[in-house]
Amino acid sequence: MGAILGIAVTLAMVFGGYTIAGGKFSIILGALPYEMMIIGGAAIGAFLVGNDFGVIKHTCGDVVKVFTGPKWKKKDYQDLLCLMFSLVRIAKESPVEIEQHIENPEDSSLFQQYPRIAKDGAAMEMICDTIRSMIMNFDNPHEVEELLEKQLESLHHDSLHGAHALQTMADGLPALGIVAAVLGVIKTMASIDKPPEVLGQMIGGALVGTFLGVFLAYGIVGPFAEKVKGVHEQDQQFYNLIREALVASLNKHTPQLCVEVARRNTPKKMRPSFNEVEEALREIQKAA
Repeated sequence: MGAILGIAVTLAMVFGGYTIAGGKFSIILGALPYEMMIIGGAAIGAFLVGNDFGVIKHTCGDVVKVFTGPKWKKKDYQDLLCLMFSLVRIAKESPVEIEQHIENPEDSSLFQQYPRIAKDGAAMEMICDTIRSMIMNFDNPHEVEELLEKQLESLHHDSLHGAHALQTMADGLPALGIVAAVLGVIKTMASIDKPPEVLGQMIGGALVGTFLGVFLAYGIVGPFAEKVKGVHEQDQQFYNLIREALVASLNKHTPQLCVEVARRNTPKKMRPSFNEVEEALREIQKAA
């Protein structure tokens, strides 16, 4: 909703101000299809040349996230806390039982209670691989925390490929706008014998290219890149909770305290209250 509102405000202010100042849309509308073909086509072509298929696919998904926002909602954070409580408790009480869950998570009744988390490959890899290592006596809290930190850094780096690709496109758009404008000037020079009013319209049409390049770069694509980066940084906090809970477990804290450590590291607007988590944990213990 915020992205749509922002785009609407940008368009209204730019073109509204142009209209109030006495500008005529006929020149812009007349040149727009050709200038967009040159600038947009060149930008997309350069994007395809500069990125592999994985990044292209990732970037398309990131554009959708500009409008949908972060993947993980407040309910998902509470579900993760409940899942980590169950996993830590079972790991302390029955290593054989926890091994069954992490070796075949797709068949695990525990993971099936949290389908959104179970479908996320990054979360499942982090949880299952770390607990598997803990069972194999890789249980030094500092070493595990360092390992998870590196894994989180790698995950965050990979998640930003789309944002970097969009920012690169934004950086190139003003120059492509100049290319379109130069082509328009070349076209105008070929008609130098035309009347001044005709030449004025042709020059105005050429300048539309410069306008579009700068406008798209700083008014649309650049903000998209920044929004994508912010969305991924918010989603990264979700995976940080896995690290907090598992490291707390290695420090010999109780499952309830492990969850509380993770809860306090949850972003404020996504953080469930202490009572909400306590109630959810009671329900888990009753069902156990």
